[in-house]
Amino acid sequence: MKKMGWIALGVLLAAFSLVRESRAEVIATVDTVFKLLGPDDKILIEAFDDPKVEGVTCHLSRAKRGGVTGGLGLAEDTSDASIACRQIGPIRMKEELKDGDSVFSKSTSLLFKKMQVVRFFDKKRNTLVYLVYSDKLIEGSPKNAISTVPIMPWRTE
Repeated sequence: MKKMGWIALGVLLAAFSLVRESRAEVIATVDTVFKLLGPDDKILIEAFDDPKVEGVTCHLSRAKRGGVTGGLGLAEDTSDASIACRQIGPIRMKEELKDGDSVFSKSTSLLFKKMQVVRFFDKKRNTLVYLVYSDKLIEGSPKNAISTVPIMPWRTE
């Protein structure tokens, strides 16, 4: 009976983590490993806009496991990711920014592992810095990448 309680708790935690995730638009996918059963392993390219900074869009590439467990959403994705953020229009802060604010998150396993994108402001250089990382340590070191967006005037014609 105790085992069923732990399973129910795990399902509830997984459902809660899915509800809080940010949404991204899938731009493209590339198959990397053929799987006889279920979808292939792939790399996803996703786009999302910074919810607090109008005029900035980020593109994220990340690994997605396939196979039967991946197709059912039970596989743990690797922590590999790359990010590129750019100014796509006039930059306007919708509210006050706090260093380390979460901009995007995506569950990468059934429980306890997320890919996170957080934002920092380098005031001296007038630049936004975006960091992508996995919040579960793999082999002792979290994989991560950054992208910077210098805040520049935007010409409108």
